[in-house]
Amino acid sequence: MRAVSYSEFGSVPEVVEVDRPACPADGVVVRVAATGVCRSDWHAWRGHDDSVRLPHTPGHEFAGVVVAAGDGVRSHGVGDRVTAPFVFACGTCDECRSGATQVCTQQQQPGFTLPGSFAEELVVPHADVNLVTLPGAVPFVDAAGLGCRFGTAYHALHARGRVAAGEHVVVVGCGGVGLSAVIVAVAAGAHVIAVDVSPGALDRARALGATTVVSGPDAVDEVRRLTGGGAHVSVDAFGSRATSVTAVATLRPRGRHVQVGLLLDDEAAPAIPMGRVIGEELELLGSHGISVGEYAAMLDDIVAGRLRLDATVGATITFDELPAALVAMDRPAITAGMTVAVIDAG
Repeated sequence: MRAVSYSEFGSVPEVVEVDRPACPADGVVVRVAATGVCRSDWHAWRGHDDSVRLPHTPGHEFAGVVVAAGDGVRSHGVGDRVTAPFVFACGTCDECRSGATQVCTQQQQPGFTLPGSFAEELVVPHADVNLVTLPGAVPFVDAAGLGCRFGTAYHALHARGRVAAGEHVVVVGCGGVGLSAVIVAVAAGAHVIAVDVSPGALDRARALGATTVVSGPDAVDEVRRLTGGGAHVSVDAFGSRATSVTAVATLRPRGRHVQVGLLLDDEAAPAIPMGRVIGEELELLGSHGISVGEYAAMLDDIVAGRLRLDATVGATITFDELPAALVAMDRPAITAGMTVAVIDAG
């Protein structure tokens, strides 16, 4: 089968022929219909993630069809339309038993510890724990972001940020995660302010219902003016020292900051003013993916039209364009929203 692979960090990936994956007894093989191109894939390609072993196939956001199922799989079968969170959980650790599969202590991740979804097929282990049935009303291209960007935003705002109707939410960084966060927060009845440097990203956020602010030295003051003293919830959806500090600075007393964007390499240690965190009782919350148990409510909202999943997609590309799309993330994005590769149109 075809897969995208790189043998050195930062080298141009190539489309190569590899063996089709074997199906484990407790897992399935999924024929990938669509896969997202995410900044986390770029971090792995750049060598910022020490879990990656070379040569490597990236990709962790996908939707597709089951083409093989192990003898131990009970909940899914060949022909099922499926997706999965990017954290493949073990199902047996304390965190999994409590429902927090997104922080499984024995987790595996496609595109990081396992071969990823930039391929015609991939394996999902522990399928009865990790696999999510995809409603027929949800197209594969739209669903590609459910395992990471859209699902991550949903978990970040509901499970971690505890967003409520009428609150002010500021989203810093309007890429795939950020635009997803705008959609989720608006649907929850929040007043949303989006902050970014890109006019195109801000235009997209504005179309989704956000008030927009251009990132810069006056951004924090402008957000505080628009919110009457600061946001109830802030989300850093990009992941840098500057964006995390900006997001925290926009909060009102007792506000809640949710860190979603990865802080890696030179960006790993932002200078958060802990004196203010103490004095104003701010909450600093990490957020990592989405638990399997949260999918049912999220998919109900998508099918009912309360969440605009399709609005997160910025561009669709072909399988052969995947290597260039990953390399292009070295530069600022031209198109707002997710880039999704159609691998098998069905």
